[in-house]
Amino acid sequence: MSSAAASPPMDRARITRARIAVSLLFLTNGAIFSNLLPRLPEIKDMFELSNALYGLAVIAFPIGGVVAGPLPAPILRRFGTARTAAVGSVLLALAVFAAGSVPVIAVFGAGLFIAGMLDAVVDTAQNAQGLRVQRLAGTSMINSMHALWSVGAVIGGLMGTGAAALHIPFVWHFLTSAAIFSVVAVLALRWAVPDDPEGHAAAQAENVPVDTAGMPRLPRGTGAALLALLPIAVVAVAGVLVEDVGSNWSAVYLRDVLAAPVGMVGLGYVSLVGAQFVGRLLGDRLIDSLGAVLVTRLGGVLIFLGLGAVALAPAPWLALTGFALAGFGCATMVPTAYAAADRAPGLKPGTGLTLVSWCMRIVFVLSPPLVGLFADALGLRTALLVFPLMGVLAVVFAGALRERSGR
Repeated sequence: MSSAAASPPMDRARITRARIAVSLLFLTNGAIFSNLLPRLPEIKDMFELSNALYGLAVIAFPIGGVVAGPLPAPILRRFGTARTAAVGSVLLALAVFAAGSVPVIAVFGAGLFIAGMLDAVVDTAQNAQGLRVQRLAGTSMINSMHALWSVGAVIGGLMGTGAAALHIPFVWHFLTSAAIFSVVAVLALRWAVPDDPEGHAAAQAENVPVDTAGMPRLPRGTGAALLALLPIAVVAVAGVLVEDVGSNWSAVYLRDVLAAPVGMVGLGYVSLVGAQFVGRLLGDRLIDSLGAVLVTRLGGVLIFLGLGAVALAPAPWLALTGFALAGFGCATMVPTAYAAADRAPGLKPGTGLTLVSWCMRIVFVLSPPLVGLFADALGLRTALLVFPLMGVLAVVFAGALRERSGR
């Protein structure tokens, strides 16, 4: 019996409201942290950080996500997916407010660390709620929910860019952001659907694990399967590193290297996630038409050209174009790699996806300080020249995403 059949009947209007609710949770998650990104150059100046120290400071967020690995499952069982996502979003907004508003470097780091932990829990909760709604509706909609995350990231990036251009004090900017998106999250909770243990079991049977944040226990004899998983992880890492350079370095690069005006420094990230949103809307259709391998290779070419244009750009407008090309190119890489990892032979359902997720989190921790060290030694423009190679890696390893049908 399917999970939808095992669940209590639910009318179409109720499902529509639930879909709107979980989409708002995704949007809120994208917007809260993105408000901070355009103002990172100001925070870097306020604490008088070198590029290397700045890179070390911002990894507090991904470290928090890694530490939070075992937390989502028991929290979701205790409080439910919707309540965890909504309340966690409010707490996440408060953590970002503290990180951005208190002019103490220790508070900035602690706020980012706590925000990273909360983000890992919220991300798992909202995906679990989205999968619950999808099962009730009986049609695929999780990709459109992820597209709403990109919309939220654009909204947050534009808010942060506007606040920086208008010289709005940090405390008022982040207080306003926290208030707005906390209200949205609480309102979304009213339309969410209750959890269902049978639905959870069905999700596991469909190889779509509700908890993807913790490290699984590996059965014996999985060495060959794990080795086969490595090229899939490379594709996923290539995709997330494009996002990483946009979130952590685009504003600093536009201001310090290309001398962009303050009202433009946040637009690198906005360009990237805006194009990523378009790519995610079109992604399923493109993959159905062309196959995952070809779409990933074309995306790798766009990443190479886009981030190459960023690193060599003589003017801000060319860098913004490059960020947009790279964002469109990486749009489908992580979801496609997740799907390939979760159907990897020789591994239990959810194991491959979880391992790839952990690889991505570890890369998020390592990347900023390494870029910072190279930037201090060779200049930020030179340090960014390594990122076009992510496109090359995607092209080379895309074949690992091929389904048994051959595409």
